[in-house]
Amino acid sequence: EALAEAKKMIGVYAEFAEKWMSLPVIVGHKSDSERFAGAEDTLTIEALMQDGKALQSGTSHFLAQNFAKAFDVQFTSREGKLEYVWATSWGVSTRLMGALIMAHSDNNGLVLPPKLAPIQVVMIPIYKGTEELERIAGQLEGLAAELKKRGISVKIDTRDNVRTGFKFAEYELKGVPVRLALGPRDLENGTIELVRRDTLEKETVPQEGLTDRVAALMDEIQQNIFRKALDYRNSMITKVDTWDEFVDVLENKGGFISAHWDGTVETEVAIKDATKATIRCIPMDAVEEEGKCVFSGKPSHRRVLFARSY
Repeated sequence: EALAEAKKMIGVYAEFAEKWMSLPVIVGHKSDSERFAGAEDTLTIEALMQDGKALQSGTSHFLAQNFAKAFDVQFTSREGKLEYVWATSWGVSTRLMGALIMAHSDNNGLVLPPKLAPIQVVMIPIYKGTEELERIAGQLEGLAAELKKRGISVKIDTRDNVRTGFKFAEYELKGVPVRLALGPRDLENGTIELVRRDTLEKETVPQEGLTDRVAALMDEIQQNIFRKALDYRNSMITKVDTWDEFVDVLENKGGFISAHWDGTVETEVAIKDATKATIRCIPMDAVEEEGKCVFSGKPSHRRVLFARSY
């Protein structure tokens, strides 16, 4: 049951990363030297950042009875006998914030998945004079109310001490998924300017039906951010069969390297000392495949993923 619990929790973390953070992860087992000290098995989710380095984004450890015996933690079984507990240890930390920033952001700032963005839509009035501001802000209030009814968080920025261009740059920096700008001409035409943060695409759209459009866009942006990260991650998994290929890919491309390993700690340490790359995980879906270790040339039965990491 404890082992099943450990596997269940790593699945929960993987689902959270992919569905909420739009962060594709690889689920796998840690090698003996990389697993948590005292654990029988360590499961991990590994993500790839835009600089080609891996990030361990969450772990789940099957501790068996090792810690219970060390700290004398026992329970009374149904048969009335004292037995050592079977334990797990699992968790994620604030490093997920780093993962979110490094996996999605661009030179303009953060790119936040709508499901996690504290502000999903920002509305910015473009105006001259108090009277024009009141008219435009009133229209934005009505549109914001409709969006809020759909569960979308909205902010209307009516500050008059900064320029419109400053506001645009500020909310791009903060990663707000959708920006809406309304000016006098839009007010007359029944239109509004819409910019999506993930692609920075700008278009003028009708105010009528805006709520449905923005609601659909939330899902579209969420999926697009994930797809972009997934495509990049997949393009950065390279199969190699020789040591020269291993070093070349590591130095000139980065990312995950899928290579045969002979299963010994000695080889793992030697590779780390030579390249600073470690075995990030033995993927859960790794298939049996006969080959030769890229470093030692000894027999290997499956590929593992190497990478330099944070």
